[in-house]
Amino acid sequence: MSAGSTRSKWSSETRPEALFGGRDASLFGRRQKRPRGARLPVVAVTGFLGSGKTTLIRALLDKPEGGGTAVVVNEYGEIGIDHALLRSSSDATVLLGNGCLCCNVRSDLQETLRALFADRARGAVPSFVRVIIETSGLADPGPILQTFATDRALGREFHLQALVCVVDAVAGETNFERMPEARKQVALADRIVVTKSDLADAGAAERLVKRIATLNLAPVGIAGHGEIEPSFLLDEPVAVRRNFDLGEADHTHGLESFSLIFDEPLTWPSFEQAMAVLMSLRGPDLLRVKGFVALAECRGPVVVHFVQHVAHPPVELEDWPDDDRRSRLVFVTRGLARKPVAQLFASVAAFAAGGA
Repeated sequence: MSAGSTRSKWSSETRPEALFGGRDASLFGRRQKRPRGARLPVVAVTGFLGSGKTTLIRALLDKPEGGGTAVVVNEYGEIGIDHALLRSSSDATVLLGNGCLCCNVRSDLQETLRALFADRARGAVPSFVRVIIETSGLADPGPILQTFATDRALGREFHLQALVCVVDAVAGETNFERMPEARKQVALADRIVVTKSDLADAGAAERLVKRIATLNLAPVGIAGHGEIEPSFLLDEPVAVRRNFDLGEADHTHGLESFSLIFDEPLTWPSFEQAMAVLMSLRGPDLLRVKGFVALAECRGPVVVHFVQHVAHPPVELEDWPDDDRRSRLVFVTRGLARKPVAQLFASVAAFAAGGA
């Protein structure tokens, strides 16, 4: 990402319509009603070993809302048990090879999704409207995010709609303390489902929800007997669904979660430059950055999404999803606090204003 090249391409005198043509054109191509467009949505379900991922997915597939779902299962072990359990509930269930999506099986995921799309197009499998990926209980979700961010061919066919993390009310707190994988799975999630609350001690689910809030401010749903409202898992998000008023989460073990809100519109060159500096200096520690950016150059909000050194293509929407027209960014980082990031954005904005 080069701020200098952006300035030369999109100067203040160059109107987007002149570059791309049409009323609906923008700095980033044609404006979209929503980021997903016509691509097939993918919901990745992660969670530590034994958290109840398979039970949750089976319950969803048994409901009318879960119809038309293809399932990709990634298990860590020699025998695909979860794959066998889900096969009867979905007409298109695929088992990835032994291993973990964050390791050697990542390329298998890309090939599997492409093959599923091709089989759907030629009628080799029943048509499906979405894909659910069940990850191994030991999987780091970061590489899954990177897969969809870096594979442009895959991005033309599929859109990672949500990363859902399943947490066990009985063992969740213990897993957080002992297993870094469990903490990272929660920290990167868009939505979190607490399971087995009916099997846990009184008050365990409430304590777990409070503990989750120290790792992530994403929406949390409580599953009853392995089931939750399908819309919690499947609905297309209309906004960055975080509580921005909660401020910075008090993380342990080096994980940080915080938000930045900008009252005034930004310029794309200054925003791009700030993110370029962050990725250059602390790329491995930027586990995930996503949000809406209000730009002086654009009519609608621009959806941005970064995973470590990788930037998803920015997308301008036709309009804002709510009445809040401010830039809103959510950061999940490793050892990088809110204050220096906010100072960087302020410094870049001040420099840009001084050079205007």
